[in-house]
Amino acid sequence: MFHNILFMKIGVFDSGYGGLTILSKIRERLPQYDYVYLGDNARTPYGTRSFEVIYAYTWQCVRRLFDEGCELVILACNTASAKALRSIQQCELLDVWKTEGSDRKRVLGVIRPTVEMVIGDQAKTPHVGVLATPGTVASQSYVIEINKLMPQAVVTQQACPMWVPLIEAGEHTVEGADFFVKKYVNELLSKDRQIDRIILGCTHYPLLYDKIRQFTPPSVKLIVQGDIVASSLADYLKRHSELERCLNKGGTCRYLTTEHPEKFSESATLFLSEPVSAEYVALK
Repeated sequence: MFHNILFMKIGVFDSGYGGLTILSKIRERLPQYDYVYLGDNARTPYGTRSFEVIYAYTWQCVRRLFDEGCELVILACNTASAKALRSIQQCELLDVWKTEGSDRKRVLGVIRPTVEMVIGDQAKTPHVGVLATPGTVASQSYVIEINKLMPQAVVTQQACPMWVPLIEAGEHTVEGADFFVKKYVNELLSKDRQIDRIILGCTHYPLLYDKIRQFTPPSVKLIVQGDIVASSLADYLKRHSELERCLNKGGTCRYLTTEHPEKFSESATLFLSEPVSAEYVALK
């Protein structure tokens, strides 16, 4: 399915709701473009699934966003970025869409821009902590990407399997959530007492920022992805003017979900400061 070049949009995909924290920051930075957000809420969470399943699910969602007229798709999901992005970029995605007549379509992730910001122009060897889902931790994606840019960096990871369920159940603000936040933060810091920065490697985790900060030494910098990804996208569009010219500038945003749209709209208020009206989509 192809769309008139004047109506191309930016797609943002996540396995659930966390990508809304990325979308929010992107729209703050680049409000002029038209966006489509797709949450695969019926099959969330992705974090404990196999590489093969995550790739298949992510590919379905990317194709749906292409069919919705998205010229550029952001995988606003660390697990999908870790387990599916490279395969999609290098193999099936490019082959299929070039065959069908479009060589402009791009898919970007959230891990690379986060790593580039974390490393920056460090004069000393950084000790980087990563708090993420079990799937992202198992992929070793942050370790690999950081060591590509700075081989001497020390990277320590900690899986936080309880954080996403707490957030999506709306229980992340209660006192009982403190136990699981403190538990995982302490486990990470105990592995390397020299950690000086921590990547919040899941798009849900900004909602736990205050609690994470409470149990983290003030000297440790917490890295949140929303502003980083928004800034990286703005720079990307400047460098790819041929793509930017294809994007419609109506300032709109549609929300698609694979689950009940009323449930999505209600839960989305945890992540956004405005009400949304979602539409149900069936993937194939």
